[in-house]
Amino acid sequence: MTQPRADFATQVLEVVDSIPSGRVMTYGDVAAVLGSRAARTVGQVMAYHGHQVPWWRVVRASGHVAPGHEDRALEHFRAEGTPIMETSAGYRVNLRMARYLP
Repeated sequence: MTQPRADFATQVLEVVDSIPSGRVMTYGDVAAVLGSRAARTVGQVMAYHGHQVPWWRVVRASGHVAPGHEDRALEHFRAEGTPIMETSAGYRVNLRMARYLP
């Protein structure tokens, strides 16, 4: 996997850093704010640099977090009061209530 362009990465991180506590955006939402359809590239940016921003506030279009991060994200969601829905496989964010679109 190659790293995304630095300027796009910086823009992604700025958008993610602006998401209010208790709210989320999807990878596609972040891309759209930047005038792009590159949701997968947003995911790559988060994989490389997400530790610098509130990474748990970026979720899949289904409301699920990236695999392997469910437990840590849930701690943040509970602390911030992010609306979540219990599912048979665990949980997902309630996008209808939590989605942030600047």
